[in-house]
Amino acid sequence: MDTQSVITRTITVSGGRFAPGHLGELTQHLPFEMVDEALTATRTTQSRLRDLPSRVVVYLLLAACLFPEIGYPGVWRKLTASLTGLPLVTPTTSGLAQARRRIGVAPLRWLFDLLRGPAATVGQRGTWWRGLLVCAIDGTILTVPDNPRMLARFTKHPGNHGGTGYPQIRLVALLACGTRTLIDAVFGPTTTGETTYTPHLLRSLRPGMILLADRNFGAKDLITEIADTGADVLVRLKNGRKMPVLARYPDGSYLSMLGRLLVRVVECEITISTTAGRHTGVYRLATTLTDHHHYPAAELITLYHHRWGAT
Repeated sequence: MDTQSVITRTITVSGGRFAPGHLGELTQHLPFEMVDEALTATRTTQSRLRDLPSRVVVYLLLAACLFPEIGYPGVWRKLTASLTGLPLVTPTTSGLAQARRRIGVAPLRWLFDLLRGPAATVGQRGTWWRGLLVCAIDGTILTVPDNPRMLARFTKHPGNHGGTGYPQIRLVALLACGTRTLIDAVFGPTTTGETTYTPHLLRSLRPGMILLADRNFGAKDLITEIADTGADVLVRLKNGRKMPVLARYPDGSYLSMLGRLLVRVVECEITISTTAGRHTGVYRLATTLTDHHHYPAAELITLYHHRWGAT
């Protein structure tokens, strides 16, 4: 089912306007009881019956994430498009914004903390490798509304034509590679870099995980902090970096030190195919998995190469 169909079915005609079980596809992932518990736990349940109950506002905000370009009124119209003949309100833009402010961010943060995680199954391709949960860390930039409140915290980027037009945030996320689900995330102004945000994600790392990261995250202190959580690491290093050779192994890898951390280094060529063609690059990978018998270099190369391609 496409995204628009999912949203159109979010409110249906039977059993009352906002009856439990009648908010469609979204309730299959977030049941009414879960949303109600979030509202209760964060003390954001409405004190009186409203045309826009807090529960419905939560689903409206979730639906708005699927259509960020049309605003709350547009999302509301999609939600109610098939409800002809029912006595529905037609909230104004300010009314929807007021409803959003009424519940605030607390219930959504509560739901995120409840639901975040790898959602990994043993048979899911790309999720596990040699008994380790395969995770990755990466960042991106998102736009946020251009209003005084946002501009007080987030900035617009300069550009050739006067800037981006919207303030932006930097989002750094920890994900499970196989399921591509969020384990944790942090965001803030783009004036702060990805590696500065990354330590805030270490709370979600633990033994039994292997974290894949590109060379932007290859700072020795950061990798040491990650290793201190008990999680293993497979990170790309810059090719020009000088790494001492402490011992060489038959699979072509060698033992080295990254600051105070003992690592194994694998140097290789990886070919990437894109719509623009094939590109072969020289990669230097460092891992805390120092046992070359149990974790062969060729498998580590394949694991790193397919970190985003696993489905």
